[in-house]
Amino acid sequence: MIFLALSIACSVTVGVLFKFAKRYQINIIQTITWNYLFAIALSLFFFKPDFGAINLTSNLSIYLVLGILLPIIFIFQGLAVKQAGLARTDIAQRLSLFISLCAAYFLFDENFDRLKYAGIFFGFAAIILTMYKKSTGVKSQYGWLYLLMVFLGFGVIDVLFKLVSKIDAVPYTTSLFIIFCIAFILAIVYVAYLAITKKTKLQLVNFACGCVLGFFNFGNILFYLKAHRSMADNPSTVFAAMNMGVIIFGSLIGIIVFKEKLSKLNYAGLVLALVAIILITLSKLHAV
Repeated sequence: MIFLALSIACSVTVGVLFKFAKRYQINIIQTITWNYLFAIALSLFFFKPDFGAINLTSNLSIYLVLGILLPIIFIFQGLAVKQAGLARTDIAQRLSLFISLCAAYFLFDENFDRLKYAGIFFGFAAIILTMYKKSTGVKSQYGWLYLLMVFLGFGVIDVLFKLVSKIDAVPYTTSLFIIFCIAFILAIVYVAYLAITKKTKLQLVNFACGCVLGFFNFGNILFYLKAHRSMADNPSTVFAAMNMGVIIFGSLIGIIVFKEKLSKLNYAGLVLALVAIILITLSKLHAV
């Protein structure tokens, strides 16, 4: 469970950094781009990828889809926040858990007991209640599409990382390096286009923020993969606990650091999330 806790901590930190980026008018697209470059450097320095083990013939499709999805879903997330509001976007992202759990049941043949069913039920309720905010609705005709892309994108990414963790012929750290490279190439091409067409201006502050973001994004994905490896027989435990853990600690940081106001429904959601995590953990212990 230590890998899962570290992944949650890194994920929450990434969210905090995005809040600061919005406050100080940091260019999100440039920051995301440099984040992948720094993640590539960390992969080379700490893991020394085994290039001889790379088998692009059998694994290229998964690498390409992940490398393309990662930066694109970041962009759709930003568009969704702008057009549909932060509350609806957060709900869409967390409800992507439905896709992950369906994959655990139908694709990975995981057995669900009563404790896990109960935990998942409370977890879904917790996600909705915790992320509830008053909203004025979708602000444009494309808002629903951006929300749909966030929901589908994060769900598919979760499932694909589970598949990557099951590739035995290639070390998962090497797989991670390849995915970062693809994501960076795609993102830098887009940033170069924006710079050439004078739609954006390259700034050093965005590079610095990208390095910080890359550090925690690297840790988030790495520990998430390790969590799947260490709990290979219970992917739903990772799927569910990751989402609910981020909600709980993200909410606590929002209250303490950013002085955010939570409604009674939000607090009820936090309690249900704790109950759900306890039930899912008991299910894992019962299965041992």
